[in-house]
Amino acid sequence: MVRLIARRLVLGLATVALVSLIIFAGVEALPGDACTAFLERDAQGQLLENCRRDLGLNRSAPRRYLDWVANLLAGDLGRTANGQRPIADLVGPRARNSFLLASIAALVGIPLAIVLGVITALARDRLADIWLSAVAILAMTVPEFVSATVLLLVFSVWLGWFPGVVLVSADAPIAALLPQLVLPVITVTLVLTAHILRMVRSSVIEVMGSDYVQMAVLKGVPYWQVVFRHVLPNALLPAINIIALTIAWLLGGLVVIEIVFNYPGLGRLMIESITKRDLPVVQAIAIILALVYVGVNLLADLMTMVLNPRLRTHHGGRR
Repeated sequence: MVRLIARRLVLGLATVALVSLIIFAGVEALPGDACTAFLERDAQGQLLENCRRDLGLNRSAPRRYLDWVANLLAGDLGRTANGQRPIADLVGPRARNSFLLASIAALVGIPLAIVLGVITALARDRLADIWLSAVAILAMTVPEFVSATVLLLVFSVWLGWFPGVVLVSADAPIAALLPQLVLPVITVTLVLTAHILRMVRSSVIEVMGSDYVQMAVLKGVPYWQVVFRHVLPNALLPAINIIALTIAWLLGGLVVIEIVFNYPGLGRLMIESITKRDLPVVQAIAIILALVYVGVNLLADLMTMVLNPRLRTHHGGRR
């Protein structure tokens, strides 16, 4: 078990290292740089050379990559392209805001999805299952910007119940952000709940048809005891990885929602930085999202191994 956990950790670190290389190479492949964006029409001759020397862009790509990784390992995200502000000061409040939005959506969406998934499975092919499954499929297929726009139009423009766009600054206190979060949270929760609901439904149906559950029913075990004691613990284990993947998607997939609602999070900051050619900020945000994605999935794998006796036994036997 310990060896398997160590192997997963090593694999996670190797994945992060590979992702960092891909991120740096992808940013390097973009046309132009911070100096050409900053100088615009004056980006030529000695002025351009001086700018690149001041920002360290005249060094070779491998050297700049190694320096970047060394700074990351030391906890230094670097400075913005113009060198005037530490990236950590810029990214910190935005990361807090994105984590806040994702956390609230997860706290609402995951329990709701599990409950609705169990209901649809137990009411298979009946009215509740048909309606809930139809809504879930619709929420999965409609793009986020469409559902966000519809919610904004109905609840903000027509009914005037909630603010349409977030007007507070990125470093505003959480108390000032919370009233602005209703529509963004609903938009994220719709997609989150739909994906997990479908997974839980399929898993519960599969476990309900298994031999040991059928044997428990034939032995006269009460129906709800079968559901809560035998079905749910085994049905929710496969859902852990789907929940982890969905949570990891939240932070990377919030870009569109943050743009629609003018929410001051990491996604919106990344789009603004790409527009301004502030590539150090783009790299920093990308590596943060990659670390979160790998970390959440690694945690899900470890939870699955700890909670699933069969995996522990299997790997214990191999040792």
